[in-house]
Amino acid sequence: MSRFTYLTDVVTLKLDPEKCTGCRMCLIVCPHAVFEIEEKKAVIRYLDYCMECGACAKNCQEGAITVKSGVGCAAGILNGLIRGTEPSCDCGSGGNCC
Repeated sequence: MSRFTYLTDVVTLKLDPEKCTGCRMCLIVCPHAVFEIEEKKAVIRYLDYCMECGACAKNCQEGAITVKSGVGCAAGILNGLIRGTEPSCDCGSGGNCC
């Protein structure tokens, strides 16, 4: 699988290993395979590959995963699709740049 790094060291994704039960849901829903299982628990293996879509956090029943979805590249891509324009995180409009 080809991996894309969006921005280095800025991703908001966090995992609390104490809350993780190893259900593997994060592995199933993550479009970029950010997670792996080690010793029956999830670990973030490829943090910079996260596009902050929020699927992992929304599907973690234990609340072990947090991420500020809608602040990263995924938001820019989805905003472009919804508006029918080029992907944009509104960097040119004076807002916070992703």
